[in-house]
Amino acid sequence: MLVAYQGANAVSNKIEINSLDLFYGKFQALKTVGMSMRENMITALIGPSGCGKSTLLRCLNRMNDLIPGVQVKGNVRLDGADIYDSSIEVAELRKRVGMVFQRPNPFPLTVFANVVYGLKVAGIRNSSRLKEIAEQSLRAAWLWDLLKDKLDHPALDLPLDQQQRLCIARLLAVQPEVILMDEPCSALDPIATMKVEELMMELKKKYTIVIVTHNMQQAARVSDFTGYMLLGEMIEFGVTNDVFTKPTKKLTEDYITGKYG
Repeated sequence: MLVAYQGANAVSNKIEINSLDLFYGKFQALKTVGMSMRENMITALIGPSGCGKSTLLRCLNRMNDLIPGVQVKGNVRLDGADIYDSSIEVAELRKRVGMVFQRPNPFPLTVFANVVYGLKVAGIRNSSRLKEIAEQSLRAAWLWDLLKDKLDHPALDLPLDQQQRLCIARLLAVQPEVILMDEPCSALDPIATMKVEELMMELKKKYTIVIVTHNMQQAARVSDFTGYMLLGEMIEFGVTNDVFTKPTKKLTEDYITGKYG
């Protein structure tokens, strides 16, 4: 089903998805999905478990390519270029469109080594440059004041919310344009969740953010646009306040009011 928000200006669309189908073998997980993500805004994907939210999110940086038997039809455009075109370098795409996963996944290294990991992979070895970017990234993730004296400490010793923000800092260090977040607060307590949500609101000033969440209150709090998915289809997509207060589809209303899902 193609559901597009008609008020979205094409000039400000960072990502555009058109007639996207995805198959795991013979099983169709996404069905003719169409939507757009506006630049410097937060788009939330909601819906019951198994509806295709995370699958759609992983389409945006081709993480599904890593799964055997996956077939994708349709197109996903980043700044107008189809990311599934054969000319696209996937490694470069994933630098531009980074992912924050459901559970914090810092490497078993120091705090500093985690932040600069991607930079070193990219060939940056200048120590002063690495320190500069590490500080910038930790500041952007609201961690510098907490961790500036613990840069040589194991990242795995940090509290979960700091681990998740460290993963965000690690992503910011390689200067992405889009940040994908797959249930980034599901392992966090309410106070830690609030910190990550506040961080997302700050980050959207520089980045385009797409978040998958089971928490409808979270979607209502942080997102500018919301898409409701069911059985692989995008049922409704629009301004978050409109989706939650005056949905146009009965299926959306049933989910939001707790009658389904």
